[in-house]
Amino acid sequence: MTQQGVRWTADQVLALAPDAASRKAGGRLATAGPWSEVGSSDEGTVWGLCQGSGGKPYQTVVDIADVSGPAYKCGCPSHKFPCKHALGLLLLWAGGDGAVPAGEPPHWVEQWVSGRRARVKEGTTAGPPGSAARSGDPAAALRRAAQRAERVTAGATELEQRLSDLLRGGLAEAEQAGYALWEETAARMVDAQAPGLASRVRELGSIASSGPDWPVRLLEECALLHLLDQGWLRRERLPDELAATVRTRVGLPSTADGPPVRDHWLVLAQYDTADARLTTRRVWLYGTETDRTALLLSYGAAGRAPELTLPVGLCLDAELSAYPGDGRQRAALGKQFAPPAPAEIRPRGVTTSQAVARYGRALRADPWLESVPVTLEGVVPVPDGDAWQLADAVGDTALPLTPAVGNRPGLWRLVALSGGAPVKVFGECGHRGFTPLTAWPDGPGRAVSLH
Repeated sequence: MTQQGVRWTADQVLALAPDAASRKAGGRLATAGPWSEVGSSDEGTVWGLCQGSGGKPYQTVVDIADVSGPAYKCGCPSHKFPCKHALGLLLLWAGGDGAVPAGEPPHWVEQWVSGRRARVKEGTTAGPPGSAARSGDPAAALRRAAQRAERVTAGATELEQRLSDLLRGGLAEAEQAGYALWEETAARMVDAQAPGLASRVRELGSIASSGPDWPVRLLEECALLHLLDQGWLRRERLPDELAATVRTRVGLPSTADGPPVRDHWLVLAQYDTADARLTTRRVWLYGTETDRTALLLSYGAAGRAPELTLPVGLCLDAELSAYPGDGRQRAALGKQFAPPAPAEIRPRGVTTSQAVARYGRALRADPWLESVPVTLEGVVPVPDGDAWQLADAVGDTALPLTPAVGNRPGLWRLVALSGGAPVKVFGECGHRGFTPLTAWPDGPGRAVSLH
């Protein structure tokens, strides 16, 4: 499918921005005034010259047909990708009013695009992600894996003792000790090379004194952490899939070992979470033929956006390979057979009661699962006191929205899109409630990102 015939929406372009400041600056450049010699090609390239503060305009080019998402080049000194000039150019192109006409790319554009695509092709002929052979002695790799397992076992044993001490002394001790108790324990888990255990320990530190029912929630999370510890210490007795889930939850790395599954994958949602060390990007995909939902994860060092960018509403003709573990939702993006392109496809939906049942079934396979991806069919956002919920338009059941949703602009976008009428909503359904990520109006219309 050519890119010239189907243009992106402004929301899809703005989803590429690395931060709010870039979105704002790119919006100011989405007019014809600062641009000259702009054009686009059927092969998925958009280019133009943007007049900056200097005498020479910046050469800006975007390759929309790149297999891992749009690629950018600009003559400006910005270290952000994409920069404000690339965003402004794409917004101008997305307007579809003839401001960026079709044409043949100039030499400087053709040279960069052809060179980059050749390098990408060379880099992807060795096999799908995760299939590259590791260098070094296999026997040495096995020894390192065994040594790490021993350290994780020592860390899990120590954590069991600390949980026992906490319960023996009473949960009030956790309130008095403050966050330092948990941070020190988390540091011990990092030393034991069990980052998954460290992350869950840090979450415990945020529960104490966090509300009137904090002792109940702390006890529940301690029980789940104890269950994970015991799962690791007795992993030889577990079924293979559950043992793989335990290894993943503890924090051991894994590779995508499932057979490649080709489908037309619709991008349902994309959002980032960040801490002091890492930015994690989650991309939810829906297989239009397999009726399967898959999760892609991409990472960036602190302060830098991950490389993988797939705006909501695009569709990929590609292969995915699943990672091990019960549920097998996480996958690796393999070979792509066409550039990502906008699509009017919508996933199949379920009722709110069916969504809760789906989460319950998933917990049997993975007790530490925070949520499952769900598309709700025909729901209406309605207030519930100080909170909100999604009520079935037909029936008398509803799902509460997670508390954090009330502080996000996406809630009001959802309310405005609905206007009291049923909408289709994709999001994550878990024990804290439902987090809406994308919505479609009742009737024709493109996906609206809520995150």
